[in-house]
Amino acid sequence: MNIGDPAKPYFLDVDTGSDLTWLQCDAPCQSCSKVPHPLYRPVQNKLVPCADSLCTALHSGLGRNNKCSSPKQCDYRIKYTDSASSLGVLIADNFSLPLSKSSNIRPSLTFGCGYDQQVGKNGAKPAPTDGLLGLGRGSVSLLSQLKQKGITKNVLGHCLSTNGGGFLFFGDGIVPTSGVTWVPMARSTSGNYYSPGSGTLYFDRRSLGLKPMEVVFDSGSTYTYFTAEAYHAVVSALKGGLSRSFKQVSDPELLLCWKGQKAFKSVFDVKKDFKSLSLSFATGKNAVMEIPPENYLVVTKSGNVCLGILDAAAAKLSFSIIGDITMQDQMVIYDNEKAQLGWMRGPCSRSAKSAMSSSP
Repeated sequence: MNIGDPAKPYFLDVDTGSDLTWLQCDAPCQSCSKVPHPLYRPVQNKLVPCADSLCTALHSGLGRNNKCSSPKQCDYRIKYTDSASSLGVLIADNFSLPLSKSSNIRPSLTFGCGYDQQVGKNGAKPAPTDGLLGLGRGSVSLLSQLKQKGITKNVLGHCLSTNGGGFLFFGDGIVPTSGVTWVPMARSTSGNYYSPGSGTLYFDRRSLGLKPMEVVFDSGSTYTYFTAEAYHAVVSALKGGLSRSFKQVSDPELLLCWKGQKAFKSVFDVKKDFKSLSLSFATGKNAVMEIPPENYLVVTKSGNVCLGILDAAAAKLSFSIIGDITMQDQMVIYDNEKAQLGWMRGPCSRSAKSAMSSSP
């Protein structure tokens, strides 16, 4: 996204699982990862004061240890489930956003200037992004701010392609009028997540005899996580259905991997050897999310095929997460106006423009 005056480019991690957008920031920086672009430099007069309603909302969402060190600024400290964190102050600056009618708007939006990030092991690894794009349900989320300013409806969608790339949209301009599976948004028991409610898991269209599990959609999670019981049931069903030509091997990338008679190049080499999973949601009419093998398997650098579903209990999560791997090649729509979530299978390698022209 292009932010600031003059606008400069930044890469952001698209996260529907948290609210605050932030950039690694030279305020000056105490701990920043090596990022793709020069650090954002804040200007004193862009500071958001402590009394601002977005500061109050952010603090009430983040809990007790967030307070202002001075009335002139809004300090925050945010921790993520993978124990990464960002410490900083709120800033308001212009975002240059392309409208579908090919003009640009430049609203002033509030985001975090993070000058102390702890990511991974001491933040030593270079980061692929300059910061995070928070698209959750809270009022400080970029989406809520665009709605509040009357720029777009409070609707968001993304389409991630199996080939890399894809598109993201705000507003309801390209939401398809048919073909989408919709479920009402459920209140997540843990935090402010987008949740389609409880889902029952099936393997190869057969029930695994599991009780329904709470599911959330989180584009900030690369992999999908299933609660312990479901995870172990899937692992044993997969192992039981695999031919002898697959041998279990260890691979640094993921926990459960197999090698074949020769190295695999893509998930599509092994698709026919694995069965589909599906999640059925009682809240929607025939609301089923199909999870074909390419939506839960990864082929690693070493040519092994690995399971891209992890055990939620090992990650100290009490619910299941549908992550990016399972969202590939489906348009996922978060409609806060009608309090519903939707998904629709289809290639995401097309641009948003061609998606627009094919939907009324």
